[in-house]
Amino acid sequence: MITAIVANQKGEIFDLEGYAAVGMAGSSFTRLTMEETLAMPHGGEMMFLPDRSPVLFNMGRDRFETVTENPYIPGEPIFPVAAFNSPGYVISYSSAYRENDGAEYLPLFSYGAAGWEKGRFRTAVILVDSEKRQDLRLMRREDVAAGVRRMRKKMPSNRLREHLEKCALTYGCPAGKNFFLGRYEAPLPTSGACNAKCLGCISLQDGEIPNSQDRISFTPSPEEIAEVALAHIKRVKKSVVSFGQGCEGDPLLAAHVIEPAIRRIRSETGRGTINMNTNGSKPDILAKLFDAGLESMRISMNSVRKECYDAYFRPRGYGFQDVVEGIDMAIRRGKFVSVNYLNCPGFTDSPEEVDALTGFIKDHPINMIQWRNLNFDPVRYWKIMSGVAAHGKPVGMKNVLTRIRKAFPGLRYGYFNPPREKFLS
Repeated sequence: MITAIVANQKGEIFDLEGYAAVGMAGSSFTRLTMEETLAMPHGGEMMFLPDRSPVLFNMGRDRFETVTENPYIPGEPIFPVAAFNSPGYVISYSSAYRENDGAEYLPLFSYGAAGWEKGRFRTAVILVDSEKRQDLRLMRREDVAAGVRRMRKKMPSNRLREHLEKCALTYGCPAGKNFFLGRYEAPLPTSGACNAKCLGCISLQDGEIPNSQDRISFTPSPEEIAEVALAHIKRVKKSVVSFGQGCEGDPLLAAHVIEPAIRRIRSETGRGTINMNTNGSKPDILAKLFDAGLESMRISMNSVRKECYDAYFRPRGYGFQDVVEGIDMAIRRGKFVSVNYLNCPGFTDSPEEVDALTGFIKDHPINMIQWRNLNFDPVRYWKIMSGVAAHGKPVGMKNVLTRIRKAFPGLRYGYFNPPREKFLS
């Protein structure tokens, strides 16, 4: 077992001798071990969770306990600690805690279980993609700023370029940074509208959860989109440019500018991979974009069970079957299809979810699963999902990844959108 960590009211993190770290999956608790955890990857951050009390394992009493105050300093309140892990890692357990009365929603992050052992933080994660596309050590701010200055000179009046500056320098968006650094994948946000009202939307919220960034406030022209895309494609080998970013709605609602932009790009070059991250809700529009030159798409899903999908995405004007039809149409056309699978331990690794996902992939042979962490309050999410469907005892995220891999050995695992040069690798 590894040692439990907690925080005081100042946010100072410390370990608790005699208590083991605990992971949470739905309503289940598990003692964390060296085997279940990895040394915290570079770029991760530790967070303390207000209005909550940690669930720890008391090794002397051999039991789980909800601990409200420091057992060695009576009267000092303590709080749970969670890890927000680096891209490329999917969490296998959430931080274990109980909500106090009046607790508000947690901000839109994922909350991985963590502990302390041999002078290092350890977190409950599984590596799914080792590519350094979003490694912060390779994104020095001074280099990004230099790239911003270069692009200002290259396209001084381009509003999309200006928007990406804010993404890179204000919000610290790794995708925005990569554009200015001339690496990997460049974002092409376009849509201020969306036909879903996702619980965890990071760019637009109207309830008690604050959004973490602002949505794009204009629709760039086809010329502006193409100018940014071509600047990246002509500069970067094995480049990817992607519609559908966290700072926008769904790009299918901006197809009137995206389709001519794609045609403009392809009229100048056959290089690069044009991708779209979308909810896939409009198969007819997707077909037109594929005809224009769109080569791959990534469909976001938290579940392949309609009732659970609807409870999270809250679609407006489309249905789950539309998403499935879009996937099938892309597969028939030979396009590269990924599922952006939003994971939350306890729900994702429930037997019902695993069986549904296995059946879905069998019927709809997608190319890739991008195992991603759901950025949402895990306790609230569990309650919402339990309200719409039954869930048995979780089998463990490691077991889920192993079972799906065994059933579909040709299915790619990862975190990032691959360039077409790697579609078959």
